[in-house]
Amino acid sequence: MIEFRHLEVLREFAARGSVTAVAQATHRTPSAVSQQLKAAERAAGVPLFTTVGRGLRLTDAGQLLASGGVDVATALERVRASWDDYVSTPSGTVRVAGFPSAASVLMPGVLADPSITDAGGIDVILTDIDPAERDFAALTVDHDLVLAHSTSGGPPTGSEELIVVPLGRERLDIAMPATHPLASQEAVNPEDVIQLGWIGVPRGYPFDILLESIAHHTGVEPSVLQRVKDNRLVEAIVAASATRTDGGCLAILPRWSSTTDAQIALRPLIGINAVRDVFAVMRPEKAQRRAVQKVLRLLIDHTPEDDHAP
Repeated sequence: MIEFRHLEVLREFAARGSVTAVAQATHRTPSAVSQQLKAAERAAGVPLFTTVGRGLRLTDAGQLLASGGVDVATALERVRASWDDYVSTPSGTVRVAGFPSAASVLMPGVLADPSITDAGGIDVILTDIDPAERDFAALTVDHDLVLAHSTSGGPPTGSEELIVVPLGRERLDIAMPATHPLASQEAVNPEDVIQLGWIGVPRGYPFDILLESIAHHTGVEPSVLQRVKDNRLVEAIVAASATRTDGGCLAILPRWSSTTDAQIALRPLIGINAVRDVFAVMRPEKAQRRAVQKVLRLLIDHTPEDDHAP
């Protein structure tokens, strides 16, 4: 007979993809995990796995039971949440993963809230991480709530089976040295910027997707001189490039968290949809926890209003 412990290990295997990954996440040995998977298969009475190379893959029956594990875990968390409402205020640990440019704007206010302090009962553990868009969904396996972003106009790639809550929409501006000829304009268009040198981000990151959109719009491939993740490093490189004979390099930077000073100018990009959507992404069962819901409400409260102005 299939029991909850069988569904739980199948759910973890489906989310993590290997026996080794499940063992590491659940603090068990690979041998112990393998035995639990075999026990689940015996209880089901049908094959739940097929061998692929040196690894395992869930069969259709295994996928069905793994999905059932998500449903049962979600229902269990819903009951726990109702019990929390009955006996106490939300409490427990909430693990948040956030990319730095959004986390620097949203998380300080969340962490300073009285419900998150020592007397509040909710312990938030924040991890700053800046993955490619396609990798945000995988972070929900080890985190209760993930801050993610996308420039595609919809949720991040791979989040179709997750709970995705829109937080806000942020303008993406073109950064340049303050002495750059384009800095005298109130705004720039794709034709103004495409043939200049760029400080970009790694391929697959949302800002690179926007740069690809500029290239598609103009029919010109951009000249990307460097690809780095950290926005502060991008700002420093752009500022130092003012000595170039062409006036300096350009970059795409987010409006909420970017700094402007005597060395850097930000100009809105017109003629193309230069925005990113910021989301909170969670696994269904984790979204039921009252402590997670409290942190989500705080994130919503501390998200700047959508900036629709160019």
